[in-house]
Amino acid sequence: MAAGPLTRAVLEIDEYVAGLGWDQPARLFALVDTAQLRSQEPGLAERLGLTDDASAGSFTPIEQDELPADSPLDEFLGTIAWPDAVVGCALSVERLMLPSSAEASVPDSLDEAQLAKWVAEHPERQEVRMTVAVLRDGKRESALRLREKDSSTEVLTGSDLVPGLAEALVATFAE
Repeated sequence: MAAGPLTRAVLEIDEYVAGLGWDQPARLFALVDTAQLRSQEPGLAERLGLTDDASAGSFTPIEQDELPADSPLDEFLGTIAWPDAVVGCALSVERLMLPSSAEASVPDSLDEAQLAKWVAEHPERQEVRMTVAVLRDGKRESALRLREKDSSTEVLTGSDLVPGLAEALVATFAE
């Protein structure tokens, strides 16, 4: 069992998205305190299958509407404002990545579109699903799943795996 409530939440989201398969759009989740949800919205908690024996301090992820496909992710995240009941948020997104050994071979003169094409055609590219969760206080957790090792036992977790995305999510709570 995952160590803390935020790690459990990020792994729950990773498992949910994994069940939908690959080549999915980015998915955004609000994180709410499970005990508070049960107390303030008992009908909703019952429909979600949340029982009284859920561990203290646990978080319930609630998927948000689909992200707009025509807006860059960083721009969209800059438009988000969360109500007080939301204690954190999470985002699951798929990307291509290269091993650090390939960085030296990246051509210098590529624009963003050309770089994306170059990475997509690189023989060492890896498809990865990143799920990053943050709390209002800045605490963060991430899960990384490689397409070639698509198994719950192969998911890597850690608080600093995707720092840029974590910072962007924390910024959605800035007032």
